[in-house]
Order: sequence, then C-alpha cells, then structure tokens
Amino acid sequence: MTRYFNGGVPGLKPGDLVTPHQPAVVDGCPICVARAKGETYRDEQGRVVDPPTGRPDRVYITTDREYARFYASKTWLGDLYVVEPVGELQESTEDPFPTWTCEAARVRSVYSRAVRLTPGQRRTLSTRWGRADMASALRTLAGDR
Repeated sequence: MTRYFNGGVPGLKPGDLVTPHQPAVVDGCPICVARAKGETYRDEQGRVVDPPTGRPDRVYITTDREYARFYASKTWLGDLYVVEPVGELQESTEDPFPTWTCEAARVRSVYSRAVRLTPGQRRTLSTRWGRADMASALRTLAGDR
C-alpha cells in the first residue's frame, strides 16, 4: 500500500478529514495576500514567490515525507500526517515532487506535531528542490525539441 503524507492544519487526529481550505493570511504579508486572491507574488527581482495552488478545491498529498514536512512547517504549529485519499486521486503537475490531489484525505496517523524545520533540514530540502526543479526544466526543454 502506498504511504501518503499531508502537512498543514494542526490538531487533527486519526479518522479526521483534511479538506480544501482558504490559504492562511498573516497581517502585513504581501505573499499571503496575493495567494488569498489567487495571484502570484513576485519579489523585487521579479522572481515568483510561493504561487497560489492550481486546485484550491482539492487536497494535495505526497509520497515524499520531507516535502509534506515543509508544508507542515509553513503553518503555525502545523502537523505532519499519514493520510489516505478520499475520492478520485489525480496526479498533480504543479510540484517538482510526486504529488496528487483528491477531494479530501483521511488522517491515518499523526507523524509529527508542531513541525519546525531545522537549518539542516531546510538546506537538504532546498538542495533537493533545486535538483527537482532543474530536472523538470530539462524535461520541458527536451519535450520542446
């Protein structure tokens, strides 16, 4: 059986459902405001920063625990869960890591509460993310030829 993870909303327990929800907005955060409006925020150099989800009506799950841990760490006291999809599973093409969307996800177990990434975990994920983005860009280029 495939093991799926979801990181985010704190305080759920086994049997609870993770459902689609509006992005959290922190006062004074221009990135949060843009995401809540479904817009893409760009920094002073024009780089995209944390674009809005392509499927706000769906829940995202992944087989990559550390990628889910990152999303848990983005939520204040966010938790990391082992989940099972509810409804049709659709592969997502938005992420450089393996992700799927579904109508909801049922919590099977709590993997970690109040997730915070250590500097080492951030460096490791950043390196993996850079490699995954590069591989994705190379696949796109190869497909354009």
